[in-house]
Amino acid sequence: MNVLIVLAHPEPKSFNASLKDLAVSVLTEQGHNVQVSDLYAMKWKAVADAEDFLDIQNGERLSYARESKHAFVTHTQSLNIEAEQRKLLWADAIIFQLPLWWFTMPAILKGWFERVYAYGFAYGVGKHEGERWGDRYGEGKLMGRRAMLSVTVGGRLPQYTERGVNGSIDDLLFPIHHGILWYPGMDVLAPFIVYQADRLTKEQYETVANDYRTRLENLFTDPTIPYRSQNGGHYDDQQVLKPEFGVGQSGFSLHLQQPNEAVDNRPQAQKEYELEEITN
Repeated sequence: MNVLIVLAHPEPKSFNASLKDLAVSVLTEQGHNVQVSDLYAMKWKAVADAEDFLDIQNGERLSYARESKHAFVTHTQSLNIEAEQRKLLWADAIIFQLPLWWFTMPAILKGWFERVYAYGFAYGVGKHEGERWGDRYGEGKLMGRRAMLSVTVGGRLPQYTERGVNGSIDDLLFPIHHGILWYPGMDVLAPFIVYQADRLTKEQYETVANDYRTRLENLFTDPTIPYRSQNGGHYDDQQVLKPEFGVGQSGFSLHLQQPNEAVDNRPQAQKEYELEEITN
């Protein structure tokens, strides 16, 4: 299988970098093909702007979404954007290795998503009418791929529980899991999280490394987060959850399918290697 690792940490000798190295080693030992996008080493441009397009349609006023759509369709995107899209289409699984900074991802990774997730590639896909408002939330061009966040956190685990002062880690990661990974169709694994990552002892590091090795060995077999698919019959024509679903739930958990509910009839994910869409 093919695995892409996206690393978002500025220090090559960091704990994050060591987890990236461990992932490359374990996955390669298993016979997988691995590519790494080290965003800081690549000097990735985090800002989405007119430089992302080789052929600007309207030079007087930039509409990033419109120019993104035009560039994707006409194959006039910035070459580094196209290269990352190609990696995503190549991959069967994507691991995002990052520190939690100010309750979210580092800016360089956010900029990677903003630029690589072009109109027509990650959004604006499919028909938009009735209950089917595009191929998203479980469908889309990245459907069939697995995604996992590997996150280092400076704080202690109790601070990131439901009653912890920082809020539940599941809630904090929901915008990434559901809104960025599940949106274009990737199946999302539970995150691998290391708390107090900046003060681990050697013994604690060994425990973390062993735990991460286990997660990596089960990358293609562990169950994924059971998010509801938008077009699986759970949402109405306004994309609002129908009243018979999520009874007794609230908040983000409303969008998790429950065992006692009707099975989501989302079509079986089929990986598509449509590289010609961005290369021809």
